[in-house]
Amino acid sequence: MNTLSRRGFLAASATAIAAAHLPRLAFAQSVAPLALSAATRTLDIDGRAASVYGLAGPGGQGLTLNPGQRFRVDLTNNLDVGTIIHWHGQIPPNEQDGVPDMPLPLLAPGETRSYDYETRPGTHWMHSHVPTQEMQLLAAPLIVRSPEDLASDRQEVVLFLHDFSFKPPEEVLAEISGGHGGGHGAGHGAGSGAPSAPMGGMGAMPGMNHGGMGGMAMGNMPMGGMMGMGGMAMDLNDYDWDAYLANDRTLSDPEVVQVERGGRIRLRVINASAATVFWIDTGAAQSRLVAVDGHAVQPLSGTRFGLAMGQRLDLEIDLPKEGGAWPVLALREGARERTGLILATPGAEIGRIDAVAETEAPAFDIDLAQESRLIAVQALPDRPVDRRHMLMLGGSMQPYVWTINGATWGQHQPVTARSGERVVLSFHNMSMMGHPMHLHGHAFQVVGLNGRPVAGALRDTVHVPPMSMVDVALDAGEAARWMLHCHHMPHLASGMMTEFAVTASA
Repeated sequence: MNTLSRRGFLAASATAIAAAHLPRLAFAQSVAPLALSAATRTLDIDGRAASVYGLAGPGGQGLTLNPGQRFRVDLTNNLDVGTIIHWHGQIPPNEQDGVPDMPLPLLAPGETRSYDYETRPGTHWMHSHVPTQEMQLLAAPLIVRSPEDLASDRQEVVLFLHDFSFKPPEEVLAEISGGHGGGHGAGHGAGSGAPSAPMGGMGAMPGMNHGGMGGMAMGNMPMGGMMGMGGMAMDLNDYDWDAYLANDRTLSDPEVVQVERGGRIRLRVINASAATVFWIDTGAAQSRLVAVDGHAVQPLSGTRFGLAMGQRLDLEIDLPKEGGAWPVLALREGARERTGLILATPGAEIGRIDAVAETEAPAFDIDLAQESRLIAVQALPDRPVDRRHMLMLGGSMQPYVWTINGATWGQHQPVTARSGERVVLSFHNMSMMGHPMHLHGHAFQVVGLNGRPVAGALRDTVHVPPMSMVDVALDAGEAARWMLHCHHMPHLASGMMTEFAVTASA
């Protein structure tokens, strides 16, 4: 496989060719501030040139920091529009968090802004907090290594996932909100684009036991069977993207990562897509899930694990002692499209992989079976709960409006707490679409699934399936306004955002 031959038309220079790849992350060792640039770049996507955004560090797209290294970065906006970057998974001072006008404005074209804060180890990422810019791939990995990472005899591989359209993001959002985005809704049949039933009638479902859904074995149910819930179809995807990218590439020309026979791989998977949930399938290479959202969990063995938008998975893979090639595929939930990369020993024969599978992947974690198996290695300390909030997640495909507690951003009522309080947030999804809920400035622990107490994973982004409830516990941090929103970009663009308003302790 010649990874350069299909890119020669983009430009004659090696620099332009290299821009079509996701380069090795910079292993930063200098105590001086690192330079990070928001800039335009060009990709080859299935033989077609695509102009996208990116975040270029010293070694290419993204940053990798040493154990204990502070996040000392000078961010320059080299775009022709204003932008701002959120450090997803990190907990900087609020003014460095990267939300427009909360409190700092967008960086103007040509402006540089400095950041300096203590890092949290793990697999994280960084992205624009302007939804249309994230849809244009203004995002990159942000890896903070731990001492164990340096001491371990294993190879690190990053799998950075995107969905992509050649159309401008504003046009994509208009198609989705107008009901013309295509997508695969459960029970509709692949590609039918049929809209689901509106959620306006959800209030007329007396007696539905939302706390009992954990016993419904729906995770492997065929898509045609997901028509329950009062006869309304579950919506898995609301747009058919032009391409699904793994490290900026499709399966027509995937990245091939050279590995050693019998070697151990730590695969850091980041779902940076705008609106696509993926299953990660390691196929013949048995894997262990060892961390989610940058936090260690008790290891789980398997070959298929899922993650929603904004979430991360760390998988350990022990390769066979014989040589060969091992595809790692990202399967679009409820659909046949897929992307991925290939782990291969030197000289291994690498076959072509079709970007469309023979069968649809199932819906992700409808019964919360995966989430229920995750147990934090270092849980939050036990203490009494000081404050509880219920957050009702609602919305519909027609009209395309998504809400938290019945309101969109601007009409929202802040979720309040005092600094230092133990707070439990209950996300109750009353819509027929899943919502990956992300809280800025905090890590939380999953402590309840459909009314059942659990000692779950530490996270910053939790997937709440349709007609389900997930409880998370956290200790309120810096007194400030912190964003709390759905990480499905069209949902966020339609206003599915509120704020976690923390005031100083008494």
